Amino acid sequence: MDGETTMERLVGDLKTIIGDAEELLRATTSQAGEKIAVARQKIEQSVIEGKKALADAEQVVIKKSKEWAEIADDYVRENPWSAVGIAAGVGLVVGLLMRKS
Repeated sequence: MDGETTMERLVGDLKTIIGDAEELLRATTSQAGEKIAVARQKIEQSVIEGKKALADAEQVVIKKSKEWAEIADDYVRENPWSAVGIAAGVGLVVGLLMRKS
């Protein structure tokens, strides 16, 4: 699950970067000059590539989530009483933690 959390954080960071770049592009729309035009083109290309990378990363997260769900489903079907025991134990621990707070 640590890899999945890292991937979700990466997707979130990439969304933030793309949003910031798009905001920068909007803010510099009225600016003239060759250097600004070149910088804007580079940023626009980076935003396009970033959106593609973001879409790819989101697909990986979705695929991995489905794989983990299938693994969990298979385990529960093969070991129903173990799954019930684990769920009861987790519920007990969460209940005790909530009771103390």
